[in-house]
Amino acid sequence: MKGPRSLLLTLSVAVLVTACSKQAPQTEAVEAPPAEEPTYSSAQYYITTTYALITSGHKSFSHDGESVLMNSDKSGVFNAYALPVSGGDPVQLTDSTDNAIFSVSWFPEDKRILYTYDSGGNELNHIVVREIDGSYRDLTPGDDLKADFLGWADDGESFYLVSTERNQRSFDVYRYATTGYERELVFENPGLSVSAISGDGRWLALDKPRTSADSDVYIVDLSSDDKEPVLITEHDGNIAYGSMGFAPDSSYLVYSTNELGEFSQAWQYDLETQEKSLLAEDDWDVWYVSHSPNGRYRVTGVNADASTQVTLTDLSSGEDFELPGLPAGDLGNIRFAADESMVALIVNADNSPSNIHVVDLDAGTSSQLTEALNPAIDPAHLVNNSVVRYESFDGLEIPAILYKPHNASADYPAPALVWVHGGPGGQSRTGYSATIQHMVNHGYAVLAANNRGSSGYGKTFFHMDDRRHGEEDLQDIVYGRHYLETLDWVDDSKVGIIGGSYGGYMVAAALAFEPEAFDIGVNIFGVTNWVRTLESIPPWWEDFKESLYDEMGDPATDAERHRRISPLFHAEKIVKPLLVVQGANDPRVLQVESDELVAAVQANEVPVEYVVFPDEGHGFRKRDNRIAASEAYVKFLDTYLRAEN
Repeated sequence: MKGPRSLLLTLSVAVLVTACSKQAPQTEAVEAPPAEEPTYSSAQYYITTTYALITSGHKSFSHDGESVLMNSDKSGVFNAYALPVSGGDPVQLTDSTDNAIFSVSWFPEDKRILYTYDSGGNELNHIVVREIDGSYRDLTPGDDLKADFLGWADDGESFYLVSTERNQRSFDVYRYATTGYERELVFENPGLSVSAISGDGRWLALDKPRTSADSDVYIVDLSSDDKEPVLITEHDGNIAYGSMGFAPDSSYLVYSTNELGEFSQAWQYDLETQEKSLLAEDDWDVWYVSHSPNGRYRVTGVNADASTQVTLTDLSSGEDFELPGLPAGDLGNIRFAADESMVALIVNADNSPSNIHVVDLDAGTSSQLTEALNPAIDPAHLVNNSVVRYESFDGLEIPAILYKPHNASADYPAPALVWVHGGPGGQSRTGYSATIQHMVNHGYAVLAANNRGSSGYGKTFFHMDDRRHGEEDLQDIVYGRHYLETLDWVDDSKVGIIGGSYGGYMVAAALAFEPEAFDIGVNIFGVTNWVRTLESIPPWWEDFKESLYDEMGDPATDAERHRRISPLFHAEKIVKPLLVVQGANDPRVLQVESDELVAAVQANEVPVEYVVFPDEGHGFRKRDNRIAASEAYVKFLDTYLRAEN
């Protein structure tokens, strides 16, 4: 989960007609068996290397422009690497063999870096300096705090961190000296969400989610005596506002709003005049707006039907332009060198994992610096997905991403899975997924449904599940099966459900509340007891607890409904085989959630398998664990779905 929404009938006539059409006349010729396609192991898929660039606004290029800072699981555990712009092997900068390490930023004038890590997925992140000699210094020591990097001062002489060391429920802002690391508390947070700081160090942007549909943006003048947050988004009704970041010259704040329609636009707030003006709009949500270091270029990202559309604008001419020489796919992590002469970015496609490219803007040339896909896998054996839509029980159109195995046909139909994303306000998107490709390669079709409540399809659609979780959104998933039953290349007698986090909750809910809807379930760290989960949220979620409770219900007053929609209290109804996978250190969905569900289903004498990773949290970061998890999914499917009579 990220934020309050990132926690986590009868068939229609058309469906019935289509389903009946699958019965081929006896006189028709039988199609020849499809050509055998090699199957790959989970290990082969996860030997594919993950590459990612650091967060926007931080220093991605080294001070000399020779290297790009990146994160990779090349060693099996995420570590920080310096990737030479001229090409060649990445240089490993950290050497963790247990906890995942993610680089944050180069220093502005030398080869020091900042990085972050937690302990086994507990999300209590620390910020550490790696010195030039390779030694390390934790800038945020302590056992129960959570810290993050906020930004650099324009002069490079200081940087800003946020930390919960004073109060576990609030992130205060500290300024650290680049030399010596002396620090000063510059803002004591009264309980808002810290978003961004201006390069001149004067302005701080904060967000305040009030309800699931209503949020505000505040600014603080850090040069003032009182440092009082000032509301800049006064409004009536339910409107969502959120900070995106400050202009490179600290003259304005970029923020998002859905005030004028279903989809979010980007606006700018002039810090001197307090005037507001439209910056970017589209027929979909404007996801982000960022700028190059000196402000010549603007990057606008749009969430267009589960894919990312990026527009680059040269503000000196006002013209949009395309980066040359890049392969087809979604562009992401677009990062500029300090002198704006080069751009580093990733390109991700359905049949290609993310690779890092560098574009020389002056020369108009590009080069690919990584090769993520395991060479043992033939790219021709990966599948492209397609965006589809189907009707739910009430006629609502549900978007989804469909993956079809190469060898699936009407004569050789494939077993299938409905995949449910996390959130609840997440989104299944196009692009490469090792887990899904592994399952599809082993002959399983996958429908990744974006049920009501998913982001990306307008604010009305987004809020359709508020305080209706496990009810109408669950029916959207059930009708995902009905849609699969209309496809003649799907074996409609063998359809399961799989999902993680809130998606894992939907798996358990489907098996408990619609016990005949799916033939098996795979629950990956899913909520099973909403009463406990909402009462035990991590303390650092305090700034959006009010919004979370508005959407999900306050456990102090809505416990009866929470029990009604919690699969654990209805586990006696579960009659289909279940696989549960859990990280022992998960601070969002506690292990006890899975422990109790497994015990309850075992009491039903129903097949249930349980995998617990003692060194993981909410998501699996270690390659070996991801291999083991994906292998467990396919083995379970082969045993209980494919083999089902």
